[in-house]
Amino acid sequence: MDLLLQVIINGLLLGGLYALMALGLALVWGVLNIVNLAHGALIMLGGYAGYYLFTLMGIDPFLALPLVMLLLFILGYALQRYVLTLIARSPMFNTLLITFGLDVIFMVLAQLFFSADFRTINPSYAGAHVTWFGLTFPQVQLYSFAVALLLTVGLWLLLLHTRIGRAIRATAQNLSAARLYGVNPKKIYALTFGIGAALAGAAGDLYGVVSQITPYIGATLTAKCFAIAIIGGLENPLGVIVGGVLLALIESLTALYVGPTFIDVASFGVLVLVLIIRPQGLLGKTAK
Repeated sequence: MDLLLQVIINGLLLGGLYALMALGLALVWGVLNIVNLAHGALIMLGGYAGYYLFTLMGIDPFLALPLVMLLLFILGYALQRYVLTLIARSPMFNTLLITFGLDVIFMVLAQLFFSADFRTINPSYAGAHVTWFGLTFPQVQLYSFAVALLLTVGLWLLLLHTRIGRAIRATAQNLSAARLYGVNPKKIYALTFGIGAALAGAAGDLYGVVSQITPYIGATLTAKCFAIAIIGGLENPLGVIVGGVLLALIESLTALYVGPTFIDVASFGVLVLVLIIRPQGLLGKTAK
């Protein structure tokens, strides 16, 4: 019983990071209608940024988060403003092709500059843990979960209670009406993609603390984020949190009772079930 509770705790903590990883993809998908296949590569770049800030400059990965997010925001803003804007309003197939191309370019550049070696951000407290009621909470995963939750709530507040957030939501809901109210769609699109990239950067920095970074993790992470966004629903950040936690719990329980080999089978099996039974996601709204 203790082992089961420990696995559930580990799954919940990992679920916070999963939710943060998928949040940027869901934001870009919901507002820009772009399925960003380079999202995992942006997470990978965020991981490398955190790694080199830690190893070369000694900056703690959690203190480095604002700088990593700023770097990825600038990259995401520039990508949307000068590359993806060229295919605005193009068929979905074109956006898939160009974001897939970006994913490949980022992967090759990462291999060229950072090599294919495994990298891990390893602060002095990496092995520390807290014990409550006989259960072990790794400090790094506990901090990562707290940061992921804060950033998710921050995005929610940004979208609901700020002028920029209202402009983003208006652009997503009715582009023509948003223009009538003075919203500049190109700036909002670039800003949205920049925010999505910044969230991916934050997730990459935290991912580097709990796992390993290589140039090849992008495709796997993109698939995982895609599954989380579909399971939870795109319209609601809370849905992404639910999707992330659910996927992490499924992976943890599958590893315990079936075996690590079947983790992906179970995860994507649940994704298929959700697509069949509730295609709008667990917390998504039914189309009228």
